[in-house]
Amino acid sequence: MSLLIVEPLEAEVMQWLAERHAVHYAPELAADAQALRAALLQVQGLVLPPNVPLDVHLLRQAPKLRVVARMSAGLENIDIDACRAARIEVVRSLTATASAEAEFVIGALLALLRRVPVQASDGMLVGRELGCSTIGLIGMSPAARMLAQLLPAFGTRVIGYDPSLHQSEPLWAQWGIEPLPLRELMEQSDGVSVQLGYFLRYRGLIGERVLGFAKQGQVLVSIAHSAVFDEQALADAMGSGRILAAWFDSLEPGLLEPGRPLHGLAGLQVTPRLASTTRESRVRAAWGVARRMDELLAAPPAPVAEFRPTYPADLPEPADASRWR
Repeated sequence: MSLLIVEPLEAEVMQWLAERHAVHYAPELAADAQALRAALLQVQGLVLPPNVPLDVHLLRQAPKLRVVARMSAGLENIDIDACRAARIEVVRSLTATASAEAEFVIGALLALLRRVPVQASDGMLVGRELGCSTIGLIGMSPAARMLAQLLPAFGTRVIGYDPSLHQSEPLWAQWGIEPLPLRELMEQSDGVSVQLGYFLRYRGLIGERVLGFAKQGQVLVSIAHSAVFDEQALADAMGSGRILAAWFDSLEPGLLEPGRPLHGLAGLQVTPRLASTTRESRVRAAWGVARRMDELLAAPPAPVAEFRPTYPADLPEPADASRWR
């Protein structure tokens, strides 16, 4: 067996792979860690769902593994360093879900801006329009770049921030996004969309020092890993009304349990990873990872680096120690 597929793929993609490789389809292994480890001995390519951790312990059970694929773009539950050390390629669908995620964010922004009222000059509680709003994008993922194309059609002003991209980079102008420091983005945005790729260094990035500068009445939509937020700071910002409403397309397990800051918080809406999941995006993602896996498995394995001494083999023997006395 060369390919083990644990995450469901489109039927035509499965057929295409089966014509080129020995394929075993076993989605039940996602819920059985012991059986999954036992099945990895002869596997060269592996397709895993995002809820199954890919760590050094799993990799030790797969001595022939060369390629691991994920339908999602995120790095959650993937030990990239362990894969790199084991010379295993990680294939992800980086752009296939961008349009689905962008549409989801726009829908969420429209819903929050209209549904969560603010007070007009005559005292009447009314909704707001996306076209008359400033939207801040945090994290320049493919979804953010798609948002930058779609939002101006509403008349929306688009501003952005990415911790890994300097404001002087020409890419900002290419994408049609006005770059700003994070504090200024929060101060000016009527709505904020967060799609920042998650790395450990970003844990808690959006905390009190950021949310404390949010424009009064701001709405927030996040399709990023919820760990980029400080939960207490988010609860405080929503409790004070600085952030009127927030929509998270996934939260870490336990964040809504009794006793946690976000439990029972009015104005918080959570969906179970719906942003990237559409029929069209799944087809694009499946074909993308399948073709890349086929390409990598068809190529010969990269040679293992061999240690070679860098000094001449005919060096003279070291002088006797008595010479230096």
